[in-house]
Amino acid sequence: MSVNYLALGHLAQDLTPAGPRLGGTVAYATLTARALGYPAGMVSAYGTDLDLSALRDISITRCSSNISTTFENIYGAEGRTQFVRARASPLTLSHLPANWEQAAIVHVAPLAQEIDSGLIETLAATPPAFIGLTPQGWLRQWDAEGRVSKCDWREALTTLPHVNATVISIEDVRGDWTVAERWAKAARVLVVTEGAQGCIVFARGEDARQFAAPPQTEIDPTGAGDVFAAVFFINLYETNEPWASARFANQVAALSITRVGLDGIPTPDEVALCRIRSA
Repeated sequence: MSVNYLALGHLAQDLTPAGPRLGGTVAYATLTARALGYPAGMVSAYGTDLDLSALRDISITRCSSNISTTFENIYGAEGRTQFVRARASPLTLSHLPANWEQAAIVHVAPLAQEIDSGLIETLAATPPAFIGLTPQGWLRQWDAEGRVSKCDWREALTTLPHVNATVISIEDVRGDWTVAERWAKAARVLVVTEGAQGCIVFARGEDARQFAAPPQTEIDPTGAGDVFAAVFFINLYETNEPWASARFANQVAALSITRVGLDGIPTPDEVALCRIRSA
């Protein structure tokens, strides 16, 4: 299959009270890209335990692994505690399909430190038209029990200049705007999402701008940031307009939280409506 949107990163199994659920940025991003009319594919590592029926229209290059990356969120009086229960095999440049350069957009989406950040520089040296980055998985660490915490991304300032656009959440940097602002100086375009508050966009040479998200009744916020990123990358690739891309991505991401899990992926008709609303 010809792929115009290629995502790199682990699929995941999320353990929920209702049972296991397919997750991972690459799942949400490629399905969103498909809804925007882009033939989509991914390079991922996972075991045989995942139900991939939701990805039947996505081209998948699988790197063999005995296990799948697995997360569990446990809620208590102090809020959410996240655990990594298993981690699939790492991904390397050798796992890329032979025709990966034909993709218009390559989305690097580490989930659990499975991609070496040096891969970005290699991709940039043999460029696709556009590289998008969601570095969340480089900002996670976990202890011997699998308890997840935030960590520093030491390669940020050397990696960001090679990327066309980067999307993070304010939680990724533990609410520290000084980190986001420092990264923004190195990045071409950096977007910081703030959940229901919308996002702030830093574009090189321009003052940062905030874009409010439309109000929605939240059912499940899982994957909203991944949906946002895919829409933002595609619209920025097509138009080179970061402000319009942020407005459009806000509309689609807000819609995604009104349904559970991958059911929140927009339909093509919903995408068209969100485009009109963001104009």
